[in-house]
Amino acid sequence: MASRLHVGSASVDITPPLGAHMLGSFQDRLADSIADPLYAKAIVLQNDETALAIVVCDIIGANRRDMDIAKQHVAEQAGLPAACVFVACTHTHYAPATLEIGCIPKEEEYTEWAMRKAGDAVKLARSRLVPAKLGVASGQCPEETHNRRFRMKDGTVKTNPGIGNPEIVEPAGPTDPEVGIAIFLDELDTPIAALCNYSLHYVGSGAATAISANYFGAFSRALQRMAGAEFVAIMANGCCGDINNINPLTPAPAMPHPQYQVERVGNVVAARAFAAWHTTHVFESNPVLAVASREIEFERRTSSASELAVARDAYGKREEVGLLEWVYALEALKLADWPISWPTPIMGMRIGDLGITGLPCEAFVEYGLQIKAQSPFAHTMTIELANDFVGYCPTDVVLEEGSYETRLCSWAMAAKGTEQRMVDAGLAVLNELAEV
Repeated sequence: MASRLHVGSASVDITPPLGAHMLGSFQDRLADSIADPLYAKAIVLQNDETALAIVVCDIIGANRRDMDIAKQHVAEQAGLPAACVFVACTHTHYAPATLEIGCIPKEEEYTEWAMRKAGDAVKLARSRLVPAKLGVASGQCPEETHNRRFRMKDGTVKTNPGIGNPEIVEPAGPTDPEVGIAIFLDELDTPIAALCNYSLHYVGSGAATAISANYFGAFSRALQRMAGAEFVAIMANGCCGDINNINPLTPAPAMPHPQYQVERVGNVVAARAFAAWHTTHVFESNPVLAVASREIEFERRTSSASELAVARDAYGKREEVGLLEWVYALEALKLADWPISWPTPIMGMRIGDLGITGLPCEAFVEYGLQIKAQSPFAHTMTIELANDFVGYCPTDVVLEEGSYETRLCSWAMAAKGTEQRMVDAGLAVLNELAEV
């Protein structure tokens, strides 16, 4: 049996100054207000054998080089090996530009600062370790998760074809409605932290230039409000590269104020997580803790010589071709200088009967469904945008179907075979952890 579990948690504010370039649109946006703060939220778990850290940041994504800043900071400041630190991003589209995408300038200084603050969150969490116990449960929230790719009457597949579009036939893919929750309580049953998991892209806001943690922040506030306690409540995004909360087969949702849908979705998902928490009757004080990783070779698609010629021509005609086509031309020319493949990590953690797999991309929902179906654990969380960023990773079928997530650029470049490599690596990590 493992020794007694100790848990600590901390949140550190990573809200940027106004004027920051924001990522999540083809248009450059400058932050001119703050709807709610951004945080780096950390949970540290420790027993006599092992110490693990999970830190989730309210940003759209970050590459491995930048995430390693946080891990190295933890190693130096908190004495926790970098290999035991799991870093992920929520994917809010209302945060600074922390990736080099399109024509939007990356906020280099902010990104490095935010990663160091994420490391600070881990250090603070480790300084707050107390005896704890773990409960794991899951609920269902199908109402807020919809596949955003649809089969059309002309035989094509379109992403976000528009509300009420009469050409829609049916959704082109599945959803994953599971809301997972791991709740950590102290010896008086007071919440220390919650780690939750739901496969849903960000929720659209009516305030495009307002900094916001989006529904991930709204979820955190709602779960604490329902529990009547203050604690670190993390929503770690699941596999949702093809998922959003808009159903084009129903009328457009109401928007009484700019953050209405953000708050509404956060409330609904938190309610399901809270209900699952309170159906949990077994809490474990001595869960096994373990970490494992695999390196896989990420392979990208390439442009043909003729496609590059078209891109060079379009790049010189920005006004004529329009912003969208110009950005894709820019991206094609940029990628032409990149390597064809490079290593990326698939990281896993075990917390008792909970297995966690971290995927370094905007993974399509099928990735998570396959991993969960074959996982050796009673409960499994699949967390995307973890430990690296290699853009959208569709299924091989979707790469044949086409549409937005398959058009070649630095945020949509995965080659065929990526699905199998990532799913296999995720399962290999979980199976290794199950043997500990």
